[in-house]
Parts: sequence; C-alpha cells; structure tokens
Amino acid sequence: MAAKQDSTHHCTEPFGVIFMLGGPGSGKGTICPPIALHFDMIHLSAGELLRKEMNSPNSKVAAEIESYMKAGTIVPVAITCSLLHKAMLEGYSSQKCVNYLVDGFPRNEDNKSGWEASMSDKTKVLQVVVLDCPDNVCIDRCLRRGSGRIDDNEKTLKNRLVQFKTEGLPVIEYYTQKGLVTHIDGSKSKEEVIDEVKAALNPIVHRNH
Repeated sequence: MAAKQDSTHHCTEPFGVIFMLGGPGSGKGTICPPIALHFDMIHLSAGELLRKEMNSPNSKVAAEIESYMKAGTIVPVAITCSLLHKAMLEGYSSQKCVNYLVDGFPRNEDNKSGWEASMSDKTKVLQVVVLDCPDNVCIDRCLRRGSGRIDDNEKTLKNRLVQFKTEGLPVIEYYTQKGLVTHIDGSKSKEEVIDEVKAALNPIVHRNH
C-alpha cells in the first residue's frame, strides 16, 4: 500500500468505491450507514450531497440543483461528480479513508460516462450492489417516512421509479458485464438486507484494505 500523504491533493492511490443502487425507497439510505461503519468506509449519498449544496447560501449551483430535484429528474453529472470527489478528498484528509460507499449514483448512462471521464483515474469501482424492490413497497416506504423532501410525493416518486428502470438498468447491465454486480432483495427486513450485503462485500472490501 502506498504511503499516506498529508495533502488531500497528493493521494498516491485511487479511492476504492462501492456503488449502492436501487429505486427510491429501496433502502439505500437505511442500509448504507451500518454497512459503511462495519467496513470502516465513509458513506456518501449523492442525493444528500446535492441537497446540502442546494441549501448552501454560498452555492453557485443551488438553484439549478433545486430545479432538477423538484422535477424528479437527474442533476447534471459534472455537479454530482464534483461534490463526490470533494467529499472523498475531505474524507481522506480528516480520516485517511480510502474506501467509500456511494449510494444513488450513477443513475444513468450520462452519470456513468461522466464518472469514468472525470473519476476513473481517481477511483476504482470495487463492486455495485443493487437493491431490488417492488414499486409498491418503494412508494409506501417513501410516503411513510414523512421526510418533507421536495421529491417525496407520489407523482414524483412514480416518475423516479420509471426513470430508474429506463435509465438505471443499462448502467447495471454495464457493470454486470464487468462482473461487478451483486443483487440483493431490498424488500426483506433491514437486518436481513444488512447481513446479505455484509456477506457479499466481505471478501471484496478486505482485498482492498
């Protein structure tokens, strides 16, 4: 393993990345924190990073992010990749963390292509975990959580689920062909899903430590 550096801009090894994908309400936000804690990774939610940026008074892209999120459409990849990379550099600087669990990204072909163009020299995709969950379960979970999020209404949720199927599945197929995809039944209990994800990732994460 390369020596760890003091400066975040002089990391000598790429960050290991595990993508957690699934439709809204599939359990990504619930499952990722305990998984990241178990494997000593940092959990980065693309959606949370975007919402944080949207609410930042000094952000130059807040209004743009808000317009996409209100419509339930995908934020331009350059914005998301920039926020993810910044968070990884901060994680390395503060905790010397080299492995990251990223949820809700990449969501379409443009996301994937943008990630590979701007992040392939900075990161290595270790695995892609897909939480499979029926639409009715996803919608019910989102409506019950009462988050107050601007994209948590039934009309927007249905749009996001259709979008996940039409735009997200080609991304999953791409990583499947690379032998990097693990499917998990996201409709099971939180405890069952966490146990299955741990079992799937255990050999992969340990190889990259």
